[in-house]
Parts: sequence; structure tokens; C-alpha cells
Amino acid sequence: MTKALFLDRDGVINEEINYLHRVDDFTFIEEIFDICHFYKEHGFIIIVITNQAGIAKGYYTEEDFELLTDWMIQEFLKRGITIDKVYHCPHHPDFTGKCDCRKPNPGMILAAREEFDIDLSHSILIGDKLSDIEAGINSGINSVYYMESLRERIKNLPLPE
Repeated sequence: MTKALFLDRDGVINEEINYLHRVDDFTFIEEIFDICHFYKEHGFIIIVITNQAGIAKGYYTEEDFELLTDWMIQEFLKRGITIDKVYHCPHHPDFTGKCDCRKPNPGMILAAREEFDIDLSHSILIGDKLSDIEAGINSGINSVYYMESLRERIKNLPLPE
């Protein structure tokens, strides 16, 4: 089975900006590249899981999201890092009703598990909000971390047992 590093996007890969959907507004968190290199070197695939309520709210479109995502993936490739897949939830309960994919629900993680044959018990999730951490726990990931704590410990990144 495959081990995965699950990453939230906003607040983990890039600086948090509400309803980010333009390349011009995107600022990488520099530590993310070291984190990704570390886990890739240890045999992990990288999966991004991101709530994108701005789509449901009409602030931007699926196409806007895909354009930004494609740009982001290319920026990782320029640094020698492959993002294996980006899953997103375009829903918001007040606009589209409840869904299984919006974090803290585990839908995006479970979809990745099925698609990539991922062993969640040996995978890692990094998030910046409680809903990220809860999604990891709700899916069976034992190793969940807040991004802020990892930024401080970049030299001693944890591996699951």
C-alpha cells in the first residue's frame, strides 16, 4: 500500500487569503517545499485536499480554481516536487447543502485512499485549521499536524511508525 502526505492548501501551501483564486495573490509558504521534499524522499505521495467554498458562494468558478491549481502544480514541479493529485470540495452547507467531502468530513481523503490504494494508518496530514485535523482523524490517519508546529520543527520532521 501507498503512504501519503495529505496537505491542506490555504495556510499550509500558501499564505491564507480568503477566497484565493488568482495567481497574483498566491504566496507560497517557503517551508512547504522542504516538507514535501522530505516526505517524497521517504516514499510518500503528495495529495492536496482543500475546501473551496468560494465556488459555491459564486466568488470564483471551477475554471478559476483549476487555472490556479495547474499553476501551483507547475511551481512545485519547477522545484522537483510532484503533487500527485488535488482534491477539492466546491460546496458550502449554506449554499449547496451538506456533502461528504467538506472538511471535517473525510470524503476527499477516502476518495484518495481508493484511487491510490493509500494506507491511511501510515500516512500524514498537515493542516492549519481544526477542520483539517478532524478530517484526518475522521478518516483514520494517525499522524496529523498543525502547519505552524511543523514550521518550527522543520529539521526534525516526523515520520509515522
